[in-house]
Amino acid sequence: MNGLANNFSFYLIISAIMFAFGVVTALSRKNAIGIFMGVELILNAAALNFVAVRLFQAKAALSPTQDGAVFALFIIIMAAIEAAVALAIVLRMFSIKRSIDPDKMARLRG
Repeated sequence: MNGLANNFSFYLIISAIMFAFGVVTALSRKNAIGIFMGVELILNAAALNFVAVRLFQAKAALSPTQDGAVFALFIIIMAAIEAAVALAIVLRMFSIKRSIDPDKMARLRG
């Protein structure tokens, strides 16, 4: 198989596009949910890089380790934790100010 999916640079280009969309989304959104969605895209781009490097290392038999998959698993776990914390912050913001605009929140007090 000499398809596009067997090309290492294909994965890096897709990852770079995801990373760029994540940065643009995180910097251009006015609400907290949009910002957290951008951060999720950035984390997924990093996970794709780790998995692609691990896949092509194993194919080249350079050092077939599970490092890339382990890092990707930690990124997925961290993204799930970040989503839970983001939801808690957004709910707290909405209960205080009735808005999820980060510019309206100077600080969160309990």
